[in-house]
Amino acid sequence: MEVRKPYDIDSLTDVALRVFAERGYDGATMDDVARAAGITKAGIYHHVTGKEALLARGLDRALAALQAILAEPAANRGRAAERVRFIVRRVAETACSLLPELTVLFRVKATSPATESAVERRRAFDRAVARLIAEGQADGELSTAIEPGLATRLIFGTSNSIVEWYRPGGALKPAQLAAAIEALLFEGLGPAKS
Repeated sequence: MEVRKPYDIDSLTDVALRVFAERGYDGATMDDVARAAGITKAGIYHHVTGKEALLARGLDRALAALQAILAEPAANRGRAAERVRFIVRRVAETACSLLPELTVLFRVKATSPATESAVERRRAFDRAVARLIAEGQADGELSTAIEPGLATRLIFGTSNSIVEWYRPGGALKPAQLAAAIEALLFEGLGPAKS
């Protein structure tokens, strides 16, 4: 007989996030989470009050990771353009390492207090990056062809799409993916410079 390891709130949140990422939050049930965890629904309710509590924990993980990027020294020192490039790389790397968390965050709609808070925290992150882009534009280091808010949405639209197709363990490593996104966004697909 196989002995099942006991779940704690963090490992149960891991399972729930994988289920939410696969089925969508609205399409997933607590039965799905219990089945994926190999425990009863009652076992889940021993740890949390319900599905939204698991969602809130997952969203908090994702947002804490994004906010931590903005707190890193390279995001706070140096020229604005280099700081934006650093943030772009780190968001892409983070999307690869926290795939279920960011998949759920990027797909969530503001329909409850937990999701409304998450969407607002995500918008605050985007506004911080837009301000940094505006600073880089004012310094003449970044093109003024695109308004900073739109540039931010386009940048993160690109990096957020990682959650739809990236699979860990494949040939493409997170650092390679982050470098490719950075190159695409900052150098483009124009002819190579000699």
